[in-house]
Amino acid sequence: MKATTIRALAAAAAAVVLFSSEAMAQGAGRLDKIRESGSITLGYPETSVPFAYLDADQKPIGYTVEICEQVVAAIKTALKLPKLETRYAPITSATRIQLLANGTIDLECGNTTNNVERHKLVAFAPTTFVAQVVLVARRDGGVDVNDPTSFRGKAIAAQAGGQTFKVITLINAKSNLGITVVPGKDTAETFLMLSTGRVAGTANDDGLAYATVASSRTPDDFVIGSKSLEMAPYGVVEPKDDPAFKKMVDEAVIDLMKNGQIAALYDKYFNSPIPPHGLNLKFPMSAALKRALANPTDSGDPAAYE
Repeated sequence: MKATTIRALAAAAAAVVLFSSEAMAQGAGRLDKIRESGSITLGYPETSVPFAYLDADQKPIGYTVEICEQVVAAIKTALKLPKLETRYAPITSATRIQLLANGTIDLECGNTTNNVERHKLVAFAPTTFVAQVVLVARRDGGVDVNDPTSFRGKAIAAQAGGQTFKVITLINAKSNLGITVVPGKDTAETFLMLSTGRVAGTANDDGLAYATVASSRTPDDFVIGSKSLEMAPYGVVEPKDDPAFKKMVDEAVIDLMKNGQIAALYDKYFNSPIPPHGLNLKFPMSAALKRALANPTDSGDPAAYE
C-alpha cells in the first residue's frame, strides 16, 4: 500500500474518531449529568447582599439563590426524578465563569451582569434584575459621586473581573483622569477599602451599593450616586452551547415571572427585613425591571432595557 494511501486512511480514521468524540461530548449535556448523578451544583457569591450571601447559620440565601432553587425544583419535576440533591459552591467574580465552563457548577446564582461580550463564554437565563452602575464615596471625601471627573488622580475600587471594573476603567481612560482602579475580590472587600480610606470611592451596582451601605456600622457616613454610569442586567448564568439545558432553565424562570414568584421574591429581599440582621433596603422595583419581567429577554444589550 502506498504511503499516501496509508496517510489518507489514517487521516480519515482520525476524523471519524474526532467526530465521534465531539458527538459524544455534545450528547452528554448538563441534563444527562444531573439525571445520572442525582445532584445539581449552584455557584453563589458569599457577600452579594441581597442577591446571594450567607445567613447566620452560614447557609446560602438571597434573591437569586432562591430563584435558582425554584429552577432546581422545576428541573426535578421535568426530569421526573424522585430526588435531586442541591449542592452549593462559593464563587468569586474571577472564578465564576471558569467553574461553570469546566462543570464544577451547573448554574451561577448571584449578580453577574449579562453583556454581549460574556455571551462568547456563557449563556444567560432571562433577566431577573436590572442594575445601574454608580459610584459610592465617603460623605466627607471631597468628591462628587455623580461626577467621575471629581475623582481625578484618586483611587476607586471595583470587583476584579466584574463589569463595574471595566466601566470605571473605560471612563478613566476616555477622559484621561489618572484614576487608580483597585481590584477587590468582592463587594465586601471593595467597601472595606472605602471605609478604611484606602480608596476615594467604589464603583458598584446600585442594589449592591444600597445593601452594603445600609448594613455598615455608619451608613450616614457614605453617599451613593444617583447618576447611572451604565445599565447592568443580571441573569442566572448557564453553560454555553447546551440548548436543552438552557431551554429547561429559561422556561422555569419565565414561569416564575408569569406566576408572580419573581415579584414576590423581590419584595422579600428588597422591601422587607432580611436575615440575618433584619435589614430593609426599601428599594422599589425599577421601571426597567418591571418591563423585563413583563417581556422576558436574555439580551446582553443595555438598550434592550431602556
